[in-house]
Amino acid sequence: MSISIKEISNNKFEVIVNQKTITKHTIILSDKCYEGLTDKKISKKKLLEYSFEFLLDKESNTSILSFFELEIISQYFAEYDSKIKKVLK
Repeated sequence: MSISIKEISNNKFEVIVNQKTITKHTIILSDKCYEGLTDKKISKKKLLEYSFEFLLDKESNTSILSFFELEIISQYFAEYDSKIKKVLK
């Protein structure tokens, strides 16, 4: 499995997950969400990588939405924010 992340603009990214099936996802990551989760300790790309690893532990890449704002992950998985912050300690 591989995850490739391409920055389209400051807040928009394309994430390709290469598993049994290749999927493409467009992610919006606002500065507010990024700073709230990371305190700028890691790059936006690294946050996306950690986020997709988290999601892939929960569901297959074909189940992940093709377009979403990163902050909605916690609406589906309440433990997301704390897991990300724990990784950064």
